[in-house]
Amino acid sequence: MTLMNVLVDFARTGRVGPLHRGMPLTEAEELLGTGRPHPAIRPRPDIDDCPYAWDGLELVITQRAVSGIRIALRPGSTTGLPPLVPPDSQSCPSTVLREDLIAGLDAAGCRHDINDRLTFGEQSSVLTRPADVCAVFFAPGRDDDVPHRERLYLGVMHKHAGPRGCDPGRTAASSGRSGKCRQAGVRRVAARMRPWSRH
Repeated sequence: MTLMNVLVDFARTGRVGPLHRGMPLTEAEELLGTGRPHPAIRPRPDIDDCPYAWDGLELVITQRAVSGIRIALRPGSTTGLPPLVPPDSQSCPSTVLREDLIAGLDAAGCRHDINDRLTFGEQSSVLTRPADVCAVFFAPGRDDDVPHRERLYLGVMHKHAGPRGCDPGRTAASSGRSGKCRQAGVRRVAARMRPWSRH
C-alpha cells in the first residue's frame, strides 16, 4: 500500500487503516505503540483535545478516546508513519502534488468541494464528502526540494470531531476545561498550515 492509497482511503472513509474516531486511546496504542503526547498532556494525562504523535501521524484525544486524525507532510522530504500505516513501509516520500491527490480522489469516486475557509493566497483546500476530511495544499517553502515550485503540494490532511469546514482546531471558548491545550493546538496546526521555511 502506497502513501497515496492511505491518503485516498482516509479521504473516502475518515479512517486511517483500523484507526477511527471514537476508538479508545488504549486500543490505538495497542496497534501503534505508545504515542508521543503534546507537552501539555504530560503533567495532566486527562487533558482533552491535545494530539499524540507517531511521527507524521497524529491522533487528537478527548476523554481518552480519538476525536481527530491528522497526517502531516513536508514536500521534498519524507514522512515517518507507523508500520501499520502503511503496513509495508515506515518512511514514505511526502511530496504529493495537489493535482495528483485530486486525480486519486476522482479515480476512487470520492466527492470533494473547495473549502473556501482555507483557500486563499498561496494555499488551497478541499473537503471530502461524505467523510468530511480536509486536505490543505501550500506553495513550497524556499528550502523544500520539489520539482515544480509554482505548484501546490499537500501539507496536511485531517478529520476532526464534526463537519466544521476544516477548522484547524477549536478555540478555548468552546470549553472551559483544557483551553490551554486547545490554544496550543490551534497555534501549532495553524503554523503547519503555512508554507514552510519562508522566513
